[in-house]
Parts: sequence; structure tokens; C-alpha cells
Amino acid sequence: MAFIDIIGIAKRFGGLAALLGVDLAVEEREFITLLGPSGCGKTTMLRTLAGFLTPDAGAIKVAGRLLSSPQGVLAPEQRRMGMVFQNYAVWPHMSVFENVAFGLRVARVAQAEIAQRVARVLAAVGLEGLEGRHPGQLSGGQQQRVALARSLVVEPTILLLDEPLSNLDAKLRERMRGELKTLQRRTGITFIHVTHDQAEAMALSDRIVVFNQGAVQQVGTPREVYERPANLFVADFMGLVNKLPGTVIAQTADKARVRIGAQTLDAELSHGLDGPLTTVTVAIRPEAIRLGTTAPDAPANVLRGRLLESAFLGNIVDHQVDVDGMLVRVQGDRRHGLAAGSAVALTIAIGDCVVMRSEGD
Repeated sequence: MAFIDIIGIAKRFGGLAALLGVDLAVEEREFITLLGPSGCGKTTMLRTLAGFLTPDAGAIKVAGRLLSSPQGVLAPEQRRMGMVFQNYAVWPHMSVFENVAFGLRVARVAQAEIAQRVARVLAAVGLEGLEGRHPGQLSGGQQQRVALARSLVVEPTILLLDEPLSNLDAKLRERMRGELKTLQRRTGITFIHVTHDQAEAMALSDRIVVFNQGAVQQVGTPREVYERPANLFVADFMGLVNKLPGTVIAQTADKARVRIGAQTLDAELSHGLDGPLTTVTVAIRPEAIRLGTTAPDAPANVLRGRLLESAFLGNIVDHQVDVDGMLVRVQGDRRHGLAAGSAVALTIAIGDCVVMRSEGD
């Protein structure tokens, strides 16, 4: 039994199916991110977990205790869960200290203990010395830390975060990612985090749960989800990817040889893909491709084409290559000096080519 068991959770809003039988097991002290585009069901799942919504089917258990089912929902304040909202939701008329202490006062904790616990959690989030300031005197990042401190001070066993960094500028968002990860490791609290930002999910998470149209598409570590996507939606959503249509000409239990235009390559089958295959799509990340004028001696796939153009992006160069009428993106060394129109060889490791069912199959 996992620490959090989400079993067949379904939820509808009128004619809209927001969640379609979601199953997920979360271990204690994990950092889990629910990732997906707007309207995919990730926030509905978080709010159902928090106790704000009653599921139409299924159950949610924490440490074996039933918290939610269609027959009843334990109130949010009785779940020992903290929640950090996208808009911070700090009270502008209260000082930092009073914002953080609010939940403890509601719980009738003694004043001396309130002072100790607030001081401890403010130090943990880097806000010591700012106890007397009001939110209007704080930066966006500091207000976000107040919201975090207010959730942490009540000592939850689970912290729910609903896109907590989306209102911050890029540099502050990157810094707060590191602080969130450090804080989670220090406190040992189980974090369930919602975002639509792929980079944020990969930087923070022990595991990522990819949602689309109310259903879980894949659960895995950031590396698994990025390098071994379960389907084309996941591959596309997790960053740039070349999707090359092809035909299978030979197949084993875990690999296939695929004809791409007039050329062939060997590729690994994506997770759960079985049975005889014919028309498929091979997914290849642009950074997994080595661009050159000759092919190496080591065993690998080689596709030959013509360089159309290159764009200098600072740390990398983005190349566009015509391979038998298909456009292939390659991102590589910024020192590469090949001219447009050059004949090029694209070298790709077999493990970096993933066979998937074509869209619509």
C-alpha cells in the first residue's frame, strides 16, 4: 500500500468529463508533479485530493485512511494537508508573522509555541527579519515564501502546490525551483505539485504524472518521461521532437527496423507497444542527433540529407535538415560551421530513436 492511493477517480462538470478514472500511487516524501496543458484535469485532481471536490467515482486514501469517495469527503481542514495557491492568497492587512501564524491561532496553539514555530519556518524559507512587514512591502518571491511558510507551519504531512511559481519572472522562478526542492528534502513532506511548465516539472520532480483530457498518459521519472515517452502526446508536450513517419520492415520483441523515406533506421519500441506493427512514427529529440559530413564507425543509425539553414541561439545552433523531403531539427555544437546546402550525415544512437503508434491509430 502506498502513502497516497488514488483509485479510479472520476469527476464530471455537467457534460464535461474532467477526470477519467485516474489511478496513482504516491510514496511518502516523494515530490510528484501533475503536468499537462490547460484543461487537462491536473488542477481538478489536486482539488479533489485536497477535499474541495467530491469525486463521482473512485476513492482517495492516505496511509490507509479513506478521505474521499462518492459517499463522503473528509473536510480539507481535517486532512493535515497544506495548500499553496497560484495567487499566493496572503492577507494584505496582516504582517508576515500574522499571515504565517493564522492557522496556528485557528487551531488554538499556545502563544509561546506559535512564536517558536513561526520563527522556525520563516528561517526555513529565508524570511527571518521580515516578520513585521506587510505583503505590499514584499517582492513576488517573498510573498510566495510567505504562502509556503503559512502552509508549512501547521506541519502538514502533504503539501499541495497549484502552479505556485507561474506569477514570478523567469529568473526568480528558476531560483524558487531550487528553494522548493531544497525545502522538500529538508522537511521530508510529500509534495504534490501542479504545473504546465515542462522545465519546472523536470527540475523539481522525483516523478512526473502527465495528464491529457482527464486521463493519465504516463507516470515516470523526468528522464523516463523525456527520453522514453509513452505516446506522441507525451513526446510532443515534453519539448522539441522530430516525428518521422515510417513503415516497419522487421520487428523483434523490443526493437524495429523502420523505413524512413528511402532510408532505414533501427529503433526501440515505446513502453507498452506490442503486436505486429506497420505504419509508425519514430520520435527523435533534436539534441540526440549528431550532425556531420561523414558517419562514424561506431554502430548507429545514419540518415543522409541536405542542410537547409542554421540559426545561432547562443549556447547551441538549431539546424534544419531535409531528409528525403522530411524536415529534421538538429540542435548541436555552436561551433559547427557547415554552410546551407551542404550534404550532411545525421548520426543517432539506436536507443535515442523511439517507435510509437502514429497519431490516429
